[in-house]
Amino acid sequence: MRVMMMAAVCLLLFPHRTQCARVKELAAWEGVRENQLFGYGLVIGLNGTGDKRQTVFSAQSLANALEKLGVSVNASAIQVRNTASVIVTGNLPAHGQPGLRMDVQVAVIGDATNLQGGILLMTPLKAADGQIYAVAQGSVVTGGFVAGRGGNTQSLNHPTAGRIPNGAIIERPAPSLAPTSLMHLQLKTPDSQTATRIVDAINYRFAAGGPLVARANNSGVIEVNMPGRYALRPVQFVAEVESLSVDADGGSKIIINERTGTVVLGKDVQIAPVAILHGALSVEIQTTYDVSQPAPLSTGTTTVTPRQGVAAKEEPAKNILLKQGATVEELVKALNAIGSTPRDIIAILQSLKSAGALTADLEVI
Repeated sequence: MRVMMMAAVCLLLFPHRTQCARVKELAAWEGVRENQLFGYGLVIGLNGTGDKRQTVFSAQSLANALEKLGVSVNASAIQVRNTASVIVTGNLPAHGQPGLRMDVQVAVIGDATNLQGGILLMTPLKAADGQIYAVAQGSVVTGGFVAGRGGNTQSLNHPTAGRIPNGAIIERPAPSLAPTSLMHLQLKTPDSQTATRIVDAINYRFAAGGPLVARANNSGVIEVNMPGRYALRPVQFVAEVESLSVDADGGSKIIINERTGTVVLGKDVQIAPVAILHGALSVEIQTTYDVSQPAPLSTGTTTVTPRQGVAAKEEPAKNILLKQGATVEELVKALNAIGSTPRDIIAILQSLKSAGALTADLEVI
């Protein structure tokens, strides 16, 4: 029933658009976020794929760990191939409480070749303030392998990095802000139109006949005053704000990955009336070597004479005419119809942007 009510409010506030998103997907509360943790640790139990003797700090770390257990050993005398030094990273969730578990990632920092089957020893994880917030330990899952021996080996994925699901226990509460009478919403993608619509939705829901609850400080921050009736239940107020449906607004964008030839674009991106001529010119230069052999019993010597050949081929230009109101989707279909490759499409889109015929943002990654 509540979902239907939110959809009705969205249609009432924004009758010309029908695709709405929740505030939870569009914005986040200031001070409520993840915190990055990292630490240095040892992975043991490897099948001879650990750090070699050149990685000095691995032997030192192992000697220090053994000394804490009452075993005194000289680090220079250790040569253990079943141990690897690693860096452990993880994200402390917002409002994470002591006793809860979180995932961590493990990556080799020495010359170990494979973490498969390894076990991470107890590793404290610190935040930027130098405090320990979690402790990690457990079996490493690499998701890859290395098979073979000597120069004949085959690997899958990256066996020098892995994960430990639920491998860390939170020891200190996350430094997240608790809900107060005055809070701020931060838009994940700042936009004045989206911020205005979120403010209208919040005021429509909580400020009927009373003072306004929300106002936009700028295109990325919205100030929210909690109504007095929610003073004893702030979490409920936060949940109701996050569940509000709002029509997000944003500029059109085309994403281009030139390394892979991938183009990601919206269906309704408009193109100004334009004519496109696209052809291909290929020039090939080949060098061959002719061997001149002297006659038998002569005093001549064998010589090598280079011979160069140049060939040029130009394909006829292919014409596409786009009228008023044409979209990028229609352009891509037309280019595919004449046999254009993804890289041809990328080059044409970049040329259209330079010519001012394409209003969408062009982002190359």
